[in-house]
Amino acid sequence: MKSAYELAMERLADSEPQAKLSDEQKAELGAVDDKYKAKIAEREVFLNDLLAKAQAEGNYTEMAELETQKVREIAAIKEECEAAKEKVRDSQGAES
Repeated sequence: MKSAYELAMERLADSEPQAKLSDEQKAELGAVDDKYKAKIAEREVFLNDLLAKAQAEGNYTEMAELETQKVREIAAIKEECEAAKEKVRDSQGAES
């Protein structure tokens, strides 16, 4: 017996079949993922350091602002990543 999730995924696949990606596109998608994961890690390390300093100083207002900044920046980087991956996926149509 299939779960509701599995049934929904089957219906989605039927209505919007996934495009076949070439090995080159798959490699490029992996490279894009790696690049943006590194960017996210870099921002997290930097902002976590600032958060630790603010906590040590007892500056809770700054901590809240830094946490908000961290969430906002990571979301922006993830959006950039998805846009870059979509560009790679769309390049298939240009090659055909």
